Amino acid sequence: MSGMRTLIDGLSLHTICESALCPNIGDCFSQGTATFLLLGDTCTRNCTFCAVKKGVPETVDEEEPEHLAEAVKRLGLRHIVITSVTRDDLSDGGAAHFARTIRRLRAEDRALTVEVLVPDFAGSLEALRLVVDARPDVINHNLETVPRLYPEVRPKADYQRSLGLLRLVKELDGRIITKSGLMVGLGETRDEMLRVMADLREVDCGLLTIGQYLAPSSEHHPVVRFVTPDEFSEYERIGQEMGFGAVASTPLVRSSFDAARLYARATARSK
Repeated sequence: MSGMRTLIDGLSLHTICESALCPNIGDCFSQGTATFLLLGDTCTRNCTFCAVKKGVPETVDEEEPEHLAEAVKRLGLRHIVITSVTRDDLSDGGAAHFARTIRRLRAEDRALTVEVLVPDFAGSLEALRLVVDARPDVINHNLETVPRLYPEVRPKADYQRSLGLLRLVKELDGRIITKSGLMVGLGETRDEMLRVMADLREVDCGLLTIGQYLAPSSEHHPVVRFVTPDEFSEYERIGQEMGFGAVASTPLVRSSFDAARLYARATARSK
């Protein structure tokens, strides 16, 4: 783990693994992989489930794409996952920065598969098009929870806007695989979860992750319930029956955990 932190700090990069207090950080860092966080480590949103810092973000580091390409080369990654904080202060929400980063990684290694976990870009089609045109292999946007809980869990987000983003990706470029992630234990019901899963299939979402919500602190949204392993298995079975290309559903699953394997399962199934 110390080697990963030295590399990340030396290249002035951030990871969501550290910023979001991911429970899998030891596993991922020990294997020489991480989910990189673009556009700084301070978010302009106030989601009550998230450990990422909130406040006034720093200036965008224009050298970040170059630094990330160097990290990928040193780590020998074959599949990279990139996300970002939400930057409502930027006119395009950081979409152009995502696109520059994707293109820089492609220039470094054309065989690299690139997965991006994007914010909602405040519903901007023009911003989303910038990312789509850069042709990542996977575009992920997490719905996170059921619509009823959005006002308390994602107060600056909108369920239909997030669902619409996934629909628009497929309309703009049907070759890109779409992906989304859900947390359980926030107070949702089984029926609400199944409705969200059905909504995702209706917009042709291909990959799905489901994991147990763990409150980062007493100041965050409380854990309402710990979901049983049998329930996680049921969600995975139902998701596969619905037609998702691959579903990962266990307590410690997070949206980017074991992402390369999930992507490989989906592409193998499609072939």
